[in-house]
Amino acid sequence: MQITFISDYVCPYCLVAKEALKQALAETGISAEITWQPYELTPEPRERVDTWHDQARRARYRILEEPCARLGLEMKLPPRVIPRPYTRLAFEGWFYACRKGRGEAYNDLVYRAYFTEEQDIGSPEVLTELARRAGLDGADFAAALARGDDTQREREAVAYAREVLRPRGVPTIYLNGEEITLREYTKEEMIRLLQEGARRDAAPGFTCGEDGCTLG
Repeated sequence: MQITFISDYVCPYCLVAKEALKQALAETGISAEITWQPYELTPEPRERVDTWHDQARRARYRILEEPCARLGLEMKLPPRVIPRPYTRLAFEGWFYACRKGRGEAYNDLVYRAYFTEEQDIGSPEVLTELARRAGLDGADFAAALARGDDTQREREAVAYAREVLRPRGVPTIYLNGEEITLREYTKEEMIRLLQEGARRDAAPGFTCGEDGCTLG
């Protein structure tokens, strides 16, 4: 099975969906090739948002509380990081980690650093420490970020997502080229969708958009 997962590190729905997918694949034994597709909810230099004081977002994030508990995720919804970080550097770090064979370890740490530890994942220093925790050479990682080794690659990936894939929000997940819609964000829902294959579901679900949480 081919899975394309469009996401941003500062989208809580993305982390919950990611964990649900991970656990569903482990439980079902379904073999899948996953393509992670970066998408910046707030591209630079657009003004960053304050999710901590956004009561509308906070209310909508509550739908994730039960799925988080069932998945064993301890998340701050939202985290107290004001304003919400840009994620360009985090994605550049991910491309570096992928080249070193530590992409998934780094990917998971960045998500959890923001939503569990309430760290500013837009900070090069924070990202460098996460890279070390992922088993990477911290000094080499920091130098690669400073040089912009993966800046162009990151820009092209985000542009591809924005201009070609054009998701309505994140996460957007494709199974064998067909988009699926999550409404419950549970492992059980993900198992059902995986087992059904790429059946299109027209019913809307919550996602993160550039202007906030949306249905559809």
